[in-house]
Amino acid sequence: MNLDSVIDILLLAFMAVIAIAIVRIRDLFGIAMLFSIFSLLSAGVFTVMDAADVAFTEAAVGAGISTILMLATLTRTARKEKPSNSKNPAVALIVVFVTGALLVFGTSDLPRFGDPQAPVHQHVAPRYIEESPKEIGIPNMVTSVLASYRGYDTLGETTVIFTAGIAVMALLGMRRSRRREDDEEID
Repeated sequence: MNLDSVIDILLLAFMAVIAIAIVRIRDLFGIAMLFSIFSLLSAGVFTVMDAADVAFTEAAVGAGISTILMLATLTRTARKEKPSNSKNPAVALIVVFVTGALLVFGTSDLPRFGDPQAPVHQHVAPRYIEESPKEIGIPNMVTSVLASYRGYDTLGETTVIFTAGIAVMALLGMRRSRRREDDEEID
């Protein structure tokens, strides 16, 4: 077993332990911190897979911005999770297992990992590899694809994340102003 496999197994094991801890604890601050650690470990997995661009995005968005939004939300909400009113948690568990089974079944038709003859490698990838330096003039192929060929897509993703952050902050601000109005009516 090579070093990369050992690192992958360790990172995935840590991620599994953190995921179980997230489900088990009720302290929302602890959950926010564990989510941040989970995202950082995910960035490590992407780094080992030589996907530096995805690792940077996961670290910035998952461990960075998402953690800040969760902590900002916690300043305006309770610290502990309220007990569930669910009468039958078995239904939720069944839904999760059925969804997981469908996802596993859906992946059974995918080509083998790294297969150079996979359809995705035969469509536009050869054109990007051959023509990108001439068309765009950027030596890094990943940057040329994200910044030029998929520029509108990248802009759209950034806009969605920004809009979600603004919406969360707006909703929390509305809740805070309602609480002030309720306090003023009591006085």
